[in-house]
Amino acid sequence: MKNKNMNVVERTMAPTPKWFKILRAVGIALASVGGVIIASPVALPIGLVSVAGYLVLGGSIISVVSQTAVKAEEQPEPKE
Repeated sequence: MKNKNMNVVERTMAPTPKWFKILRAVGIALASVGGVIIASPVALPIGLVSVAGYLVLGGSIISVVSQTAVKAEEQPEPKE
């Protein structure tokens, strides 16, 4: 199986499964919402800003991990 010996750059450039593409988009959206809340010019409650920080962190982690997922290569069935 070729996927075992890939470095980080090869993994990010390889095809990503559909589920992880969806998960990556959700992570980017969460990080963006958190960033908008943190960067807002209006004084917001401390709790909301704290939650926004966690949104940015969680969304970033979800996006990065989802990007490194690689489609498995199909193994040929052994002939008997």
